[in-house]
Amino acid sequence: MYPRRADIKPGMKVILVTKENQRSGELTEGIVKDILTRSSKHPHGIKVRLENGIVGRVKKILS
Repeated sequence: MYPRRADIKPGMKVILVTKENQRSGELTEGIVKDILTRSSKHPHGIKVRLENGIVGRVKKILS
């Protein structure tokens, strides 16, 4: 199960997968800038925007 929206805060370091990399499963690490998913949970992960502008779904919270 992926992290819930309530567990993710701006400034946290996370690992996510971008839409382009969903098939390959390549992961990206970064710092959360904005939380884009409005619901409390999502079956594929909460969608966020990183500080560098990359958008993807959170797979794991690092800190």
